[in-house]
Amino acid sequence: MKLGFGMMRLPKIEGTQDIDLEHTKRMVDAFIEAGGKYFDTAYIYEGSEPATKVALCDRYPRESYYLADKLNASDFACKSEEEAKNEIKVSLERTGAGYFDFYLLHGIDAGNKEKYAQYGIWDYMRKLKAEGLIRHYGFSFHSTPELLEELLTEHPDIEFVQLQINYSDWEDPLILSRRCYEIATRHGKPIIVMEPVKGGKLADPPQQVKDILLRANPHASFASWAIRFAASLPNVMMVLSGMSNMEQMEDNLSFMRQLQPLDEGELKVLETACKSLSQSDIIGCTACHYCTPGCPMDIHIPEIFAVMNVYKMYGDLKEARNDYQWRPGGEKASACVQCGQCEDACPQHLPIISLLEDVVKTLEE
Repeated sequence: MKLGFGMMRLPKIEGTQDIDLEHTKRMVDAFIEAGGKYFDTAYIYEGSEPATKVALCDRYPRESYYLADKLNASDFACKSEEEAKNEIKVSLERTGAGYFDFYLLHGIDAGNKEKYAQYGIWDYMRKLKAEGLIRHYGFSFHSTPELLEELLTEHPDIEFVQLQINYSDWEDPLILSRRCYEIATRHGKPIIVMEPVKGGKLADPPQQVKDILLRANPHASFASWAIRFAASLPNVMMVLSGMSNMEQMEDNLSFMRQLQPLDEGELKVLETACKSLSQSDIIGCTACHYCTPGCPMDIHIPEIFAVMNVYKMYGDLKEARNDYQWRPGGEKASACVQCGQCEDACPQHLPIISLLEDVVKTLEE
């Protein structure tokens, strides 16, 4: 099965930020029972590695599943070569996995690629593989096709790449999913897809997009269109879905157990949907939270953007302002000191500072 369980957006206990471990266990059980084997976590996913230990590693034989983890050398994740190289030790302790089947240099882009070189992480990955602590190594990527070409040329022993691919970003001038996909394919690298539903945006798209998809197939979930788009690509070996509840798990399994690739008619429907989506001005935040750990003002940026997007889709300013008062938590957008760390960390390359200014004008003034 091409579906991978992304352990980034696990269910939370109502009213808290604590991961609901019992719910997570049920999801893991359902996934494995359906034939799923690939699980994905990361050093910087808050609470994810310990939850993976409790829900997966402590409960299933190690050879019965594949576990992917990641080393992040960005400034917000570590401050030195020693700290960067110690991440795998911490990750192995947190998960109790013994080894990682897939280990990734996490989120390489133009802003952090020199750190991976400066800290000798490429050679370190080869060393970890020789020691048996990892089985396969690759990298996840949030940058330009030109940089991807450069990295794959300089490091031909990389075994796979993880790319952001979804029908919304396929021709997006910033993400350029198609061009990155074609470069990885030309280099003979299998692709693991992340963000196939764009952080949930394509599971609940604007109404005009919903109407297009419902006319084409009233029985298919909106998420199924997005995930099947990515899974239908020939060089894709796995599609990660950051499932947050059993309902999402059951929906994903319903069409991924026996995947039917998109046909020509369905691809044309998605072309129409994508054109309609491009006319929407919703904020393209995927709620990855890479922006929040280093925020000096504790602004919960993804949660604020989620409130703003609901307003953009439905136009209820009173409700949006009420939600803004309590839903995001942390400081309001007006607390931003424009330090720019969030924009450096954002894999979607969003102009976060100006977007927060828009939030202030719309929801605070």
